Amino acid sequence: MSDLSGRTTIVVGASRGLGRGIATAFAEAGAPVVAVSRSSVTYPEPSNGAGTIQPEVFDAGDATVPALLLDRHEPEIIVVVAGATPHMRPLQEQTWETFSTNWETDVRITFHWLREVLLTPLRPGSRVVVVSSGAALGGSPLSGGYAGAKSMQRFVTGYAQDEANRAGLDITFTAVLPRFSPTTGVGRPAVRAYAARSGRSIEEFLKASGPLVSPESAGAALVELVQADAAAVAPAYVLTGAGLQKLP
Repeated sequence: MSDLSGRTTIVVGASRGLGRGIATAFAEAGAPVVAVSRSSVTYPEPSNGAGTIQPEVFDAGDATVPALLLDRHEPEIIVVVAGATPHMRPLQEQTWETFSTNWETDVRITFHWLREVLLTPLRPGSRVVVVSSGAALGGSPLSGGYAGAKSMQRFVTGYAQDEANRAGLDITFTAVLPRFSPTTGVGRPAVRAYAARSGRSIEEFLKASGPLVSPESAGAALVELVQADAAAVAPAYVLTGAGLQKLP
C-alpha cells in the first residue's frame, strides 16, 4: 500500500495530539482523510495539495457510529487513536469511576470499531491501526486503570486479527504503543506527575526518557507503517521518537 492516493483513511480521535498529527500526515501523503472527533475542528490544508481532510463530528464511543461511517466512506485504512485523559493520582486517591475511565472509553471505542470492521467487513488489503500506549508494557501507577486498558487494546487488536484470519478477510490489524509524548493532552499531565513523583524537574525527567514522540513523528511513523508490505507488518510495535520497533 505504498501509494495512499485515493485510499480513504478514517482517523478516530483526530482533533488533537497524536490523532491530529496522524490525520495531517496521511493527508500530506495523499490520502483522503476522514477526521472523526467529538467537537468541530479546523484542519490545515495539506501543503502539497495531495490529500484532503474531511471532519466528521461524532462520539467515537457511540456503538452506532462505526457502522454509519464505514458505510458512508468505505475506508481502506482506519487508525483508532481516541481515548480519555487519565486521572493522574496514586491508587489510594482514585475512585472506581476515575480508575476505570479508560476502560469505559479507550477500550469501548476500540471494541466497537474493530467489531464493526469485522462485521462489515472492510475490503481485502485494508489496514487497521490501534494506537495504545507504552504504559501497556510497564504499567502506570499514577493513572489508575490506564495501563490495563491500553494493554487490553493490544489484546483486542490481536483478537481481531485472529478472527480476520479465520474468516479469510485479508485485513491487517496492528497495535502501536507510543512512549511519552509531552506535548499532547494525555502526555503533558503524565510527564508533570511522574517528574514530581521522581523528584526531578520536567526537563530532567524528559532528558532521561530518551527520544520523545511528537504528533508529527507519530504521523510519519504510521504513514510508513501502512505503506509497508502487509506480510512484513508485526502484530504490535512500540513507538519512540526514534521510530517504530517491533514487539515480540
